[in-house]
Amino acid sequence: MANIFKFNPLLKQTIWGGERIIPFKHLGCKLDQVGESWEISGVKGHETTVAGGPYDGLGANALVAELKDKLLGKENYARFGDEFPLLIKFIDAARDLSIQVHPDDASAVRKGYERGKTEMWYVMDSAPAARLMVGLNRRITPEEYKLLVEGDTICDAINSYAVKEGDCFYIPSGRIHSIGAGCFLAEIQQTSDITYRIYDFKRRDRDGNLRQLHTADAAEVIDYEVADDYHTAYRHARNEPVDLISCQYFRTALYELDEPMALDYSELDSFVVLIGLKGESVLTLDDGSQATLNAGETVLLPATTGFVTVSGKIKFLEAYV
Repeated sequence: MANIFKFNPLLKQTIWGGERIIPFKHLGCKLDQVGESWEISGVKGHETTVAGGPYDGLGANALVAELKDKLLGKENYARFGDEFPLLIKFIDAARDLSIQVHPDDASAVRKGYERGKTEMWYVMDSAPAARLMVGLNRRITPEEYKLLVEGDTICDAINSYAVKEGDCFYIPSGRIHSIGAGCFLAEIQQTSDITYRIYDFKRRDRDGNLRQLHTADAAEVIDYEVADDYHTAYRHARNEPVDLISCQYFRTALYELDEPMALDYSELDSFVVLIGLKGESVLTLDDGSQATLNAGETVLLPATTGFVTVSGKIKFLEAYV
């Protein structure tokens, strides 16, 4: 089975969304305040559909149900069944997002959800003053946390990072975080849309209502440990894979190519997602079939893929399970 799948993105308009996603993806539509482009999603009720080819219009999970382990890989299909296990997004924040946290799988299940959420961010061409908030900067107790939220000072206890293109952050479940105004990034995460909103700067939605907070639920799942640095350190190199994050939910690498490169997936029992960050390229499978991978495009390679040759000048993320 030789296929390179692309999907129709789901564009999410938000109160904090910006104007960068549509031109970045070269879309012909006119929408304002687009905060997120869900590139590949198996979240129930928010599934992306295949764009073109023999499976055109089929939802991500329906594609899994059709192709099973040929798409996901044997171990992944046994683990996830007929659900695509990763959610891939581009995020454009014109205003600060809320301070939030995600529960782990066990905590989420106890609340009636299917699973929790672990994610990672790769910062793209963000504004000069853009910042991300990640992790506590000092040890606090759950009681202190509640007082900080009530006193509008919770941000004082969270690390704030000035960010630039290439910065990478791992956000495991339990790690308090927020995406700041001016950030433009790629996000890779579990297939989950569960978020506990801790603090929202007293903002109101389009109907004039304060948005719902989940302060008590968040207190139960926050990781109160403090790390020295929440950046993900990695070496910079061209024309070779650079490992970023490896956890039980996904493995990711960065490629920055200015010469053709063959990617060998012949021994990998997993699908592979490639996320175009900058530049243009052509993907060629070992059967000769081709597709583009350009900035703003996301492609899915099934687990049956052997070799892929990437030709062009391109910077992209690779993700698999």
